Amino acid sequence: MRYCRPMPRPPHPTRIKSTAGRVAAAGFDDAVVEAVLDDALAHGARICAIAGLQGSGKSTLAAQVVALATTRGLRAAALSIDDVYLGRRERLRLARDVHPLLATRGPPGMHDIALACEVLDTVRAGRATRLPRFDKLADRRLPPSHWRTVGPLDLLVFEGWCLNVPAQSEAALRRPVNALERDEDPDGTWRRHCNRALAHDYPALWARLDRLAWLHPPGFDCVPDWRWQQERTARAARPGRPGMSRSEVERFVRLFERVSRQAIRSLPGIAALTLRLDRDRRVRRILRAGPATSA
Repeated sequence: MRYCRPMPRPPHPTRIKSTAGRVAAAGFDDAVVEAVLDDALAHGARICAIAGLQGSGKSTLAAQVVALATTRGLRAAALSIDDVYLGRRERLRLARDVHPLLATRGPPGMHDIALACEVLDTVRAGRATRLPRFDKLADRRLPPSHWRTVGPLDLLVFEGWCLNVPAQSEAALRRPVNALERDEDPDGTWRRHCNRALAHDYPALWARLDRLAWLHPPGFDCVPDWRWQQERTARAARPGRPGMSRSEVERFVRLFERVSRQAIRSLPGIAALTLRLDRDRRVRRILRAGPATSA
């Protein structure tokens, strides 16, 4: 999967020109990785966050930042917000009690925020930390005995698709953003539940993120293609792995569309670094602006 081409260390802001045939074999260019790590270290960050929509490369970038930090003698590790998902049993309870769409993991309200805050607080306190792990094939969080113990850490890179996204107004929730909302959430119960979680539960987690880098897509219309490419890559790596069809991927992505569009609108004004991507996920420009966390 291609993300960006080799490039020199950028000035501020950064414009990156395309050079055909010079795409990195895997991952982002060194200068992009350095920009994210250097920004975190320059501001004394213990928790460096990377936000990006589905298939944008946030997990890849997080791993690269950890690898670079390690070469500089820092103790670093990565954690995904996916690893604090609620398990299937908890989601089925929400699906029964609140709305059927809550059976699907991913949207706001589907994470154990207390656990995430506890992990980040342990890292910040300079203590050894057990990092949660969610098994997506089994659809459950592994028991703590299977979690990886790390640290004390100098830097934790925390990545996820909805980091620091602010809630919407009640008025903004009234009109469906797609056919899935129109047909499966006609009275808005599901989207109001997710929005309330963003407004009331997640700010405690956002407050623990020292710096935020945002992988800004050209638009939401890229996301279904990116997620489908991600699905095919996963299948190629594990031929026996159960996967989604293209139509299933399209439907799955629509569950994230409302908050994804809110992220595209709001995160350039919130993130410390905005990495502007093209449709091939190459970084074309780096902008430094905004506070480290959302209001």
